[in-house]
Amino acid sequence: MIKFALIKERKTPPDRRVVFSPQKLKEAVAKFPEARFKVESSDIRIFSDQEYRDAGFEVSEDVSDCDVMLGVKEVPIPALIPGKKYFFFSHTIKKQPYNRDLLREILHNNIELYDHEVIVNEKGGRLIGFGRYAGLVGAYNGFRAVGLKEGLFELPKAETLADLQALCAELDRIKLPAFKIVLTGNGKVAHGAKEILDHLQIKRVGVEEYLNSEFNEPVYCQIDVLDYNKRSDGGEGSAKEFYEHPEYYESDFFRFARVSDMFIAGHFYGEGAPKFFTEEDAKSSDFKIKYVADISCDIAGPVACTIRPSTIAEPLFGYNPQTESEVDFREKDAICVMAVDNLPCELPKDASEGFGDMFLEHVIPAFFNNDYDHILSRARMTENGKLTERFSYLQGYVDGDIKSLNEYA
Repeated sequence: MIKFALIKERKTPPDRRVVFSPQKLKEAVAKFPEARFKVESSDIRIFSDQEYRDAGFEVSEDVSDCDVMLGVKEVPIPALIPGKKYFFFSHTIKKQPYNRDLLREILHNNIELYDHEVIVNEKGGRLIGFGRYAGLVGAYNGFRAVGLKEGLFELPKAETLADLQALCAELDRIKLPAFKIVLTGNGKVAHGAKEILDHLQIKRVGVEEYLNSEFNEPVYCQIDVLDYNKRSDGGEGSAKEFYEHPEYYESDFFRFARVSDMFIAGHFYGEGAPKFFTEEDAKSSDFKIKYVADISCDIAGPVACTIRPSTIAEPLFGYNPQTESEVDFREKDAICVMAVDNLPCELPKDASEGFGDMFLEHVIPAFFNNDYDHILSRARMTENGKLTERFSYLQGYVDGDIKSLNEYA
């Protein structure tokens, strides 16, 4: 028998998401009778303590008798229980300085850490995540910005809505201007954003038509790395080469910036890749983008106007390209930026249910089939007070080596 705990989220600002809904826990027990689940009491979780009790699960202030702790965000250092197995997003794999002490404490307390972000298949593809919900909410927030700045319509904040169905019902009330929208990426985030575009029945067009035609209705174009990057020497590139040698490439995004009203950034940005557009690009009279929904949210990175993250409370800010400074997003010449870095928190019920589906499919079986597909072994970051071989590159980060810390700064 293995005893799992759904732990209380303690990070500030509060996060209402959870690994398993009450209904999904019932499914887990039905599939794996040797699994036991206990729920740590929480007054912020999207599902109440009573809902878990009604589903037949023990709810308690004390889960120290459990073997495996299941959470979403980082566990504060004082709340760590030595000797346990923990699952959460640790935000340490890129050597983030603000969580170095957390990883040190995990090692010191002989905790086995499994980071949701590195639960991957044999090819390195992520199996677990909230990407779809980031895309859904990010695109919704982008259109909410259009309504507010243009004075065309008012959409409520996503966090005030019960679920995805309610969010889509709000979108059904609006009429968009004949905007041209460019969407980057081809993963879960971009697909979530695409769901919103398709729900709005916005016409999808190919690259050449998008770049060279005018439309009397809103349209969008979904582009991937070879659409917005090109070989610096003018040669023919390939996606494989781009990922392996991004230094051979330069940005070709400006051709989209010339004709787009809105940019939805749903891509993954790799270290060393060209910037989409620079501060100088944004100053150009040919630069037409007025709205940026930066779901990827790489600060001071590939999207020049994303100068800081925004918050669920204040999701929008303006960027004045001429002064390279923040202004009110309603100002006439401002680029309106949405760069919330915790978007799935705005749809906690749907996000939790979707996450539970993936976790039950890919992770829980590994505890009962001898980790047949090596899911756990690939995601195990620490064991017996040491970093595992796969994550040994973090040793300098743990030791406080300055060069190692600056590598991802």
